[in-house]
Amino acid sequence: MRKSKPLVDAKGQVRELSMAEIKAMVPAKKALPKSLQTKLKFRGPQRSPTKERITIRLSPDVVKTFRATGDGWQTRVDAALKDWLRSRKAAKAP
Repeated sequence: MRKSKPLVDAKGQVRELSMAEIKAMVPAKKALPKSLQTKLKFRGPQRSPTKERITIRLSPDVVKTFRATGDGWQTRVDAALKDWLRSRKAAKAP
């Protein structure tokens, strides 16, 4: 494998790419691992706020358990609280 010239010089200027370098390029979707592609996705701003940002104190074991479930753990806390609200409402119904 031949050594290619650096893309950026000492001043931070990007050099012009050769046609061979341009042809060798691949889309990020093919070059990046799936895990990194997922992290780089940009969702954009919400159309209208659907949730409210608050501060809440929870037991360390509760937080640890939910965090251990991975990305989206706060959404799962929200779902658990909604489920609790539904069960309370059902219990109070005549």
